[in-house]
Amino acid sequence: MTTRDLIEETQVALAANKVRSGLTMLGIIIGIASVIALTAVGQGAQNSISNSINSLGSNLLEVLPGAARTIGFGASSGRGTAQSLTPGDEAAIASVPNVAAVSGEYSGRYQVTVAGANTNTTVDGVDAAYAAIRNINMAQGSFIADSQSLSLSKVAVIGSTVASDLFGVNATSTNLIGQNVRINNMQFTIIGLMATKGGSGFGNQDNEVFIPLKTALQYFAGNGNQFLSTIDIQATSQASMTQVQNDVTTLLLQRHNISDSTKADFSILNQQDLVSTASSVTGTFTTLLAAVAGISLIVGGIGIMNMMLTTVTERMREIGLRKAIGATSKDVHTQFLAEATALTFIGGVIGVVLGWGASYLVSLSGLVAAQVTTSSVLLAFGVSAAIGIIFGWYPARRAAYLNPIDALRYE
Repeated sequence: MTTRDLIEETQVALAANKVRSGLTMLGIIIGIASVIALTAVGQGAQNSISNSINSLGSNLLEVLPGAARTIGFGASSGRGTAQSLTPGDEAAIASVPNVAAVSGEYSGRYQVTVAGANTNTTVDGVDAAYAAIRNINMAQGSFIADSQSLSLSKVAVIGSTVASDLFGVNATSTNLIGQNVRINNMQFTIIGLMATKGGSGFGNQDNEVFIPLKTALQYFAGNGNQFLSTIDIQATSQASMTQVQNDVTTLLLQRHNISDSTKADFSILNQQDLVSTASSVTGTFTTLLAAVAGISLIVGGIGIMNMMLTTVTERMREIGLRKAIGATSKDVHTQFLAEATALTFIGGVIGVVLGWGASYLVSLSGLVAAQVTTSSVLLAFGVSAAIGIIFGWYPARRAAYLNPIDALRYE
């Protein structure tokens, strides 16, 4: 039997009962489409989370205070409540090898008001280096300068959400530079409006107000408190982040006179660790979704086996006649296996198209930017072909080893 004959006979056999062939392929179509779409959504979610975290800074490390210690059997306060980080620590970290920039932070939630409007939001005292560390882009004006911090200037840079809350929904399209706001009943002048960035794991900068660090410590810390809420560090490269983290840990343990690292009064968040963890979680979730969707492929394969067994029974006399005029068992086996594989391959093509379309619709909805990968498409074709071979093998074998005399006698 030539390849051309095999293709023609397969086409005729599948076209003989189009409805049954279509219904048989339905399980494969749904399974492949589900795997493609869910994998694309999972990949898109993973990319979205990674991009969101990376957008907050390049090669970012964040030093946080530890938990405040309690006396006796009292419940421990949460991590970040201790007062352990100082401007001196910030200055010392700046001299650590492979540190590109450092910025201390003093954060708190305060009422921010203008005439007729107010909002309760995070007010963050930062250094000028903060803008470079956190990849901040300005829509209007400029970010805080070191000179403004040294002179205790009452100036502020606001996020787009804060601007909308205070000045209305069209605030970002009007010039806000020079406008005055009151933060905790103290007047500040707006010198900059940040471009919209979006929220993520390290916080939502769109809903924050930034003021000079020394100004924040002077007017908001109270009672001469000079402790920082956070110290942001930018490493010179991604490859050096782990080394910088280790060096900063050693430095702060020495400065805080702590010999046992398990009792450190600070912690360090590594941006790459957060990305890796998030990617691992979303990757596992994507695999789980694909596995659940893959169950329908097994159901579809069983449907193909059932149809092919029925086809073998219906075409018993045809099989007997073919073998009687010289067709070998191999020819019959190949023919029925080709029919099963053709069903799954056609179903796989339709499933890939539908899965791609579903992914595109999800992206249009704005929920997540679904991403169909070449590997998932190739995997879908491979799986569909494998299902045709695996579930079509037994019916084809049964047809191949029929006794031609018994087959011709079959009514």
